[in-house]
Amino acid sequence: MASVEFERVRKEFGKTTALKDVDLLVRDGEFMVLLGPSGCGKTTLLRCLAGLERIDGGAVRIGEREVSDLPPRHRNIAMVFQSYAVFPHMRVYDNIAFGLRMRNKPKDEIERRVREGAALLQLEPFLDRYPAQLSGGQRQRVAVARAIVTDAPVLLMDEPLSNLDALLRLHARAELKRLQTDVKRTTVYVTHDQIEALSMGDRIAVMRDGEIVQVDSPAALYDRPANVFVGSFIGSPPMNFLKCTAQNGAAVGDGWQVPGPPGMGGRPLLLGIRPESIRIGEGPLRGRVVVAEPLGSHTLLTVAVGPDTIKVVAPADSTFRPDEPVQLGPEPHKIRWMDATSGSAIAPPS
Repeated sequence: MASVEFERVRKEFGKTTALKDVDLLVRDGEFMVLLGPSGCGKTTLLRCLAGLERIDGGAVRIGEREVSDLPPRHRNIAMVFQSYAVFPHMRVYDNIAFGLRMRNKPKDEIERRVREGAALLQLEPFLDRYPAQLSGGQRQRVAVARAIVTDAPVLLMDEPLSNLDALLRLHARAELKRLQTDVKRTTVYVTHDQIEALSMGDRIAVMRDGEIVQVDSPAALYDRPANVFVGSFIGSPPMNFLKCTAQNGAAVGDGWQVPGPPGMGGRPLLLGIRPESIRIGEGPLRGRVVVAEPLGSHTLLTVAVGPDTIKVVAPADSTFRPDEPVQLGPEPHKIRWMDATSGSAIAPPS
């Protein structure tokens, strides 16, 4: 196993800077998720680690080695692509064995490793089949098995579940998390799906416009976002933000007031609160229901509060109707304050 380090990595495509002096340390054996919207640079960063893109500045290290100028075959990594990339003319057994044969491993070792990888990913019944005879989820498992049997200390995954339907994604997420527990491989995983990131990662690096804006555990990212972008990107539905102004120790909005962060002195603020952290039926916020969406386990309300619109999680048996008045109370210890000008968090809780 090995750690991975990006030190002030920069990548340019013509006049466009895709990566802006990125610093990131992935610990030995860690499952690190690179998360962000399309075009934020997460796949470019992964490709720079794999050696598929040449960096224009900084350094990439795997363990104690700087690998910035090494070709992919000398970096001792394994990679799983979004598009499966299995060979259609080869049986499952031969697909899994392909990397081992390219490394000229002994025949008995190839047999042992293929059988172990197939068992780990529950592919034993399919070893004699061709990819066309498999489902999408099974083909993706073949691609993962081919990567892990090489014993490369670093495993790279570029949105490997994005081509699967919702139910298969749910099953595959659990399988990949179990696999990481079993093999303890240093893993860098790229996704734009924040549910995937929250459920799988030991830590998540949230990216935007070629930069990493926050690196933390899933729980910390969800509970203490560094700025409005992270709060609105992490969570489904995302964090609500209400405009207000600091006045004499209070935060005053349009028709409402709550205790605010001290020492702000007229500063424009945003009150950040998660939809599930809002009490219904009491509190300082008065609004009107715009939409009520029954979702089985709960009902999701869209509520207009002054000029702002927020999401509120209500009990499943709620009977709210559009235009119905509703009184709301943010749980005080769940409020997160943001500077309205910069969007950055202020006075984060300890």
